[in-house]
Amino acid sequence: MRKSFVSMLAVLFLIIPLLAACGGQTATQPTAVPPTATEATAPEPPADSLPRIALVTDLGKVNDGTFNEFAHKGAERAAQEFGLEYRFIETQAQADYEANIQTFVDEGFDVIITVGFLIADATQAAAAAHPEIVFIGVDQFYVPGGVTDNLVGLQFREDQAGFMAGALAAMVSASGTIGIVAGQEIPPVKKFRNGFDNGARYVRPDINLLGVYLPTFIDPALGASTAEQMISDGADVIFGAGGPTGTGAIKAAAERGAYVIGVDQDEFVTTFANGTSPGADRILSSAIKRVDVAVYDEVKAVVDGTFEGNGIALFDAAGDGVGLADFHMAADSVTPAMQAKLDEIFAALADGSLNTGVDPASGDLLTDQIPEPNPFTP
Repeated sequence: MRKSFVSMLAVLFLIIPLLAACGGQTATQPTAVPPTATEATAPEPPADSLPRIALVTDLGKVNDGTFNEFAHKGAERAAQEFGLEYRFIETQAQADYEANIQTFVDEGFDVIITVGFLIADATQAAAAAHPEIVFIGVDQFYVPGGVTDNLVGLQFREDQAGFMAGALAAMVSASGTIGIVAGQEIPPVKKFRNGFDNGARYVRPDINLLGVYLPTFIDPALGASTAEQMISDGADVIFGAGGPTGTGAIKAAAERGAYVIGVDQDEFVTTFANGTSPGADRILSSAIKRVDVAVYDEVKAVVDGTFEGNGIALFDAAGDGVGLADFHMAADSVTPAMQAKLDEIFAALADGSLNTGVDPASGDLLTDQIPEPNPFTP
């Protein structure tokens, strides 16, 4: 009798997990997201294997219209598609970086995304101290093979996007003077500025270039006053490459009738509210880097079990990771000949036959690699 009872228990212990696998769902399992047609046959991972993801912004908010917002959108998309728990903290001061990361470490999150070059040191230290957590750093450079396996830095060829923006600005300018209002002098911003200058001179060697680095990314008023000074000095195209500071620059410049170029994402959509804000007809394009796609791809790799850390993931022209946004309401100002020149430049950047003359890591000028001018002929 005792043997029969034990045998029955053994059978029950075998059957219960099978029943759960055939349709049982625990109360704590996330609500499933309906699969797309291409995902319908993919097996769903067990609920207890799904990572919890978190994001720490750079200075600014998740609706800033630039890289904070689009890092957030990438994480949000991954959370929605894979049924992941997701939270974020908006950093108020640089002194808060370590504490904000530690908050998510203490709360047991499996993936922590940090945004911006300035938070890189805090991210690297946290990754070394917590090898069980995956860290994804946006705009952060780490020497491949020089950091832990749980850390990857998302790098973009801002110099290539800036080069395209400079070429566009120089071709459109009627005054022969263009300007860039840049943020802090850190590698991603230096890549934008030096790429912009070299791209402008590539198509128009005699172009007059104005440019300045500003000490903050979160002062739109300072950006606006700087752009207005450049317009007073003759600039008729302004490139804003400094987060909300740069956004303030292009808003003010556009409202004064200058052409402008946005940064990171399509600022016609964000800053100019899809064409409903004043000056929307003056934004030529934006020098974009697909931060949202990059963040999504890395979180997906964690979910799929294909994540590779210990270095960087590079997004460039060859992989369509950078480029120019649509011309939208300013399309009539970009002639077919200009478009053809931009297409030619992008193809050459993508296949490596054209160098921007900018170090892709530090953003410094490589004076011996600046390309010979190839002037645009209208």
